[in-house]
Order: sequence, then structure tokens, then C-alpha cells
Amino acid sequence: MANLATTKMSSKGQVVIPEDIRKRLKLKAGSQFVVVGENDVVILKEISPPSLYEFDTLIAEARRQGKEAGLKQSDVNKAIVKVRGRK
Repeated sequence: MANLATTKMSSKGQVVIPEDIRKRLKLKAGSQFVVVGENDVVILKEISPPSLYEFDTLIAEARRQGKEAGLKQSDVNKAIVKVRGRK
């Protein structure tokens, strides 16, 4: 199977990923991507939510860094209220 294929963009800006590439990368309908464009290069990088274990690890690290920075729960609550536009 080739790592290279051609495709074209529709008038709505949609691009079809060729079938053999979709199959090889196990891409399904609804797959989400980060799109990076620079000069004449466009890169699609599939994104997926972290597993529960990865999420637990991310939360633990965020809590550790918050504690190390001296953040308190009240600081977090104030930031949430500010971002949501409440007083």
C-alpha cells in the first residue's frame, strides 16, 4: 500500500482521504483532526480523547503543578467565574 495518493478539494472545502490510507490508518467516519497549514503544506493529525488512565495522569500532574505554583481551590473557582462572565 502506498503512503502517497492524490485527492482534490470540493467547492465546500472538503477533502476525501483515499480509502487505502483510511484503512491502513484505521480512520473511521467522525475521526477528528488537527489541521496545520504552512506555505503549500497541509498536515492532518488525528486526535483522540485520552484514555481514563491517561486522563487520571493528566489531572494528577495538573494538581501537582497547581500546588507547586501555590494555587488554591478558591483561585480556580475565581478564574472559572471570570471566564464564564459571572460576578
